[in-house]
Amino acid sequence: MSSIPKELRYTTDHEWVLENADPRVVEVGITDYAQGELGAVVIVELQKASAEVKQRAVFGTIEAVKAVSELYAPVAGTILEFNKALEQDPALVNRDPYGKGWMVKVRVKDPKELEGLLRADAYAKHVGE
Repeated sequence: MSSIPKELRYTTDHEWVLENADPRVVEVGITDYAQGELGAVVIVELQKASAEVKQRAVFGTIEAVKAVSELYAPVAGTILEFNKALEQDPALVNRDPYGKGWMVKVRVKDPKELEGLLRADAYAKHVGE
């Protein structure tokens, strides 16, 4: 059974969103369920800071032993920062998907988009847990 923190919001594509003190800036990563399905992550490629992303548009790729997957932006906005540590140690996604394995920080264009994301209980149902 994978970990599904209640304070996060989720997409059906297995990304998570952490809202910070500033509601217009969120942290994004992939879920414990997703990293478990992928297996050992070997490469994470992310759009760089200042890139504009549209909701549900690709903002990067993640390559694992089992597969290569695209990463989809849960909200539209501007990437403020990407996790540079993943360039040297992509397996952080496996070891700590909700902490050190975060991927990007995004300045949200429309905070109302956050309301359309799944809560933990809905995401748990989505993945069958």
